[in-house]
Amino acid sequence: MPSLDLVRGFVAVGRRMSITLAAKDLHLTQSAVSRQIHALEEQLGVKLLVRGHRTIEFTPEGERLYRSADGALQQLQDVLGELQARSRNKPVTISATIGFTGLWLLPRLGKLQALYPDIDVRVAAHNRLVDLRNDGIDMAIRYTSADRAPSGAKLLFAESVVPVASPSFGAASLRSAGAVSALTLLEFDDERYPWLQWRPWLDAHVGEKGKPRTLLHFNQYDLVIQAALAGQGVALGRYELIRPMIEEGRLVVIESAKVAPASRHGFWLIEAEPRPRQQVQQVADWIKSEAIGLSAPTPSEPEGEVHVDR
Repeated sequence: MPSLDLVRGFVAVGRRMSITLAAKDLHLTQSAVSRQIHALEEQLGVKLLVRGHRTIEFTPEGERLYRSADGALQQLQDVLGELQARSRNKPVTISATIGFTGLWLLPRLGKLQALYPDIDVRVAAHNRLVDLRNDGIDMAIRYTSADRAPSGAKLLFAESVVPVASPSFGAASLRSAGAVSALTLLEFDDERYPWLQWRPWLDAHVGEKGKPRTLLHFNQYDLVIQAALAGQGVALGRYELIRPMIEEGRLVVIESAKVAPASRHGFWLIEAEPRPRQQVQQVADWIKSEAIGLSAPTPSEPEGEVHVDR
C-alpha cells in the first residue's frame, strides 16, 4: 500500500484539479505536493495526471484511483472526526470507596470543575473490587497497604488516626478510664480494620479498664463522621480525610495519653492506562496535587498528639 500521505495529496489535487490550490488546502508548498504525486506514480508504476499549460487532467488510471480514494478518504475523515469528538466528550470515570468519596473527593470537586469546566467527571462510589479496563473506569482510589498496592499505584497520602468530636459534644480528653466512662464512642463496625476500632485503641491508651458509657455502631465510615459532626459522640478520625473539618472547627481533636500507632495503610491512585488521554491525565494530576501536604501535624504542633506515618 502506498503511503496515506501520498494518496491524500493526490486526492487533494483531484478535488481542485490544481496543484497550487491543493497545496493551500494541505498547508504545504506546491513543490511538496508535486513530489507527492511523482512518488505515488513511481510506487504504482503508472501515470496518474497529465500536466498541460496551467491545466491538469486525469489519466484513465488516475481517474479510477481518484474515484475510489476520494470516497475512502472522506469515510476515513468522517470516522476519525467522530472518534475524536467522542474522546473529547467522554467523561472521566473515577472509582473510589464510599467513605473516601463522601469525605474527601466530593467536597473538592468544585475546585476541579472550576479549573477544568469542559471535563465531565463520573464518580462511581462503592467498596467492591473492579477491573478498571473492562468496567470502563479511568482511575481508582483504593485504601490498602504498600505491600498490597498494585504495580504502578501512586500513594496519595498515608493514614493517621486521631479521636475527634464536635465542639458541642464537650469531650475534654481521653487520658483516663474515668474520662472514657463518661463518653459515647462512635464505632466503625468492621473488624478488618482494628486500628479504626475503639477496643484496640482504648487498650493501647487507657488500659483494659477504659469502657465507654455507650457505643454506637455504624457499617459505613462516613456515617461515623456524620454522627461525630452531629455531636453524638467521639469518633476515631482518619485525619487526612477529615482535615478540612478540623481546620474549619467543625471537629476538634480530643487529647489522649499516647500517640496512636501507625495503621500502615494509605490511599492509592491506580490508573487504568499508563498513557491516558489528556483529560484523564489532567484529573489524575489534580487529585495528586490536592493530596499534597495532607500529612497530620506532629505531636509538637498545636492540634494535639497525632501520629505521622512518614
